[in-house]
Amino acid sequence: MITTDRIINFGAGPAALPEPVLRQAQQDIWNIQGSGIGIMEHSHRGSLFDRILTETETEIRALAAVPDNYKVLFVQGGASTQFAMVPMNLLPKGRPADYLITGAWSKKALKEAKLFGDARVALSGEDSKFTVIPSANTATYSDNPCYVHVTTNNTIFGTQWKSEPTVPDGVPLIADASSDIFSRPIDVSRYGMIYAGAQKNLGPSGIVLVIIRDDLVEQGPADLPTMFQYRTFAKERSLYNTPPTFAIYMVGEVVKWIRDSGGLSAMAERNEEKAGLLYDFLDQSAFYTATADAGSRSLMNVCFRAPSTDLDAAFAKAAVGRGLEGLKGHRSAGGMRASIYNACRREDVVSLVEFMKEFEREHS
Repeated sequence: MITTDRIINFGAGPAALPEPVLRQAQQDIWNIQGSGIGIMEHSHRGSLFDRILTETETEIRALAAVPDNYKVLFVQGGASTQFAMVPMNLLPKGRPADYLITGAWSKKALKEAKLFGDARVALSGEDSKFTVIPSANTATYSDNPCYVHVTTNNTIFGTQWKSEPTVPDGVPLIADASSDIFSRPIDVSRYGMIYAGAQKNLGPSGIVLVIIRDDLVEQGPADLPTMFQYRTFAKERSLYNTPPTFAIYMVGEVVKWIRDSGGLSAMAERNEEKAGLLYDFLDQSAFYTATADAGSRSLMNVCFRAPSTDLDAAFAKAAVGRGLEGLKGHRSAGGMRASIYNACRREDVVSLVEFMKEFEREHS
């Protein structure tokens, strides 16, 4: 389908961006702040980008109340690179790290960690095919783990931790928050480190936001390759090499949009309302089935099925024809998935529900 107008994007990532941010980016790609050139053309060593970098960090710190003893870093390579960087820096020989396995991405993080040391499973939802987040009380932690790793939201299976799991005293909690970062209030002080790929709630792909406690920055071995040490990014303000300048600019614009939209508490209310509209419809429908357990459902990724795989395929195809993009489920899970991140509007979800009602009437 080719159109000159915007359609509704329910894709899991890269995902929809706020329209005001896109409008501002249109201008700033051409000529930012009257400089005569666009943001992607400015030197990362120049004064204009230096202001953007400083402002972006300041806005993040204010939005999430990031304590002073945490660094805010911008790291290339996506969250998948963090699967390796975390154990490279934080998993010493002779101590284990514990992983809470609640989906495909936490399994991949565990696999990477095992390349560097003793990484163990402390909790797993695999027996339920990842449709349930097990109670944190069932976790079996190692003696003296160096950290506990959690994936806060699971895009493929549509589940989400409702609050931080309790971990042993003094043990840093490391969170992959790629798909629900800044969708709700977060107590940064409860984590040793938070990392998030930008392409779902923060901006374009290709950059990761890392919020890391100062003592963990310095914990990594000094003989790691330079670009795989957190201390390199901390010491050089994420400017050791040429960073993804446009992506950092976009993260700053998105964070300002969240601020102007009422902050994290207001964003949480909007996300709860949007997800409620969709889950309420699914729960009353005799045609569709929500696949995640009710107590574990994600506010970011709503996964559901029609009565057959043929109808799933027909649904996804018909949705595209109606200007509803990105609803086909992940290839490993099937069915459908509506990703309703921060930038998704309430009216977008209403349009989806109306289409779902029509499709149900036509195929029941």
